[in-house]
Amino acid sequence: MELNAPIFVAGHRGLVGSALVRKLERLGATRLVLRTRSELDLRDENAVTKFFEETKPAYVFLAAAKVGGIKANDTFPAEFLRDNLAIQTNVIHAAWKSGTKKLCFLGSSCIYPKFAPQPIPEEALLTGALEPTNEWYAIAKIAGLKMCQAYRKQYGFDAISVMPTNLYGPHDNFDPETSHVLPALIRRFHEAKVSGASEVVIWGTGTPLREFLYVDDMADATVHLMQNYSDAAHVNVGVGDDLSILALAQLVAKTVGFDGAIRTDPTKPDGTPRKRLDVSRLAALGWRAGTNLADGIENTYRWYQRQLAPSGR
Repeated sequence: MELNAPIFVAGHRGLVGSALVRKLERLGATRLVLRTRSELDLRDENAVTKFFEETKPAYVFLAAAKVGGIKANDTFPAEFLRDNLAIQTNVIHAAWKSGTKKLCFLGSSCIYPKFAPQPIPEEALLTGALEPTNEWYAIAKIAGLKMCQAYRKQYGFDAISVMPTNLYGPHDNFDPETSHVLPALIRRFHEAKVSGASEVVIWGTGTPLREFLYVDDMADATVHLMQNYSDAAHVNVGVGDDLSILALAQLVAKTVGFDGAIRTDPTKPDGTPRKRLDVSRLAALGWRAGTNLADGIENTYRWYQRQLAPSGR
């Protein structure tokens, strides 16, 4: 990847996109092409086509997506399917048509079956039923991965796909209605500490096992793959370790400084019982995560606190 060429980071204000911008700027990228949602609606085929014709980016990081946790996915299935299909279809096609040299599509570990073998190898894709609470998003991401493979097969387009585990970090979504589990826990424990609450209730039994990757590590891995990998097969990106949701809640509570009780609510859905990625393919390509979970949560909480200033709430 030539760092002095035009590089389009789609979704640059989001969790992954902002980390990619930080990484590329540190590497010395001089011609980043960035557009906000108000400047370019990636769901609009004509607008995307015109944008690519005018800017002709040499490299594309497709990090834009409609994302959310279990509740958001379960509440807005049509939007999660429709919007993500539109975004990735428009960008991948326009990138190929305009002569982009290489594109990286960012998917999600939810593409794998609910009861996939653990740790989950890339070969587990399409071998079983999906987790029902987020199948709409998963189906869209599977379609994006397959579209990259199809364009490589038919047109020789150098499109690669990376499948990250659960991500967190600065610029995450902390909205109580649409956030993923880790930022949701950070906000809830912070608010409980500020209000003096005696306990915090978390969704589900607390037993599901999850893997969490700091977003700046994700950006580092993604750039590493853009520079060192070119193949139709997608690549898992993770840390190779996991912990229970209850243990995660306890770690977040300790980081935030909440010393009350933590109670589970088994009436709420747990989601997939376990989801840890097999990252041996990525390791063979020379990359491993460098941020431990405790440090990553600490960094994320400090960023969250800065966004709350001066109210502190």
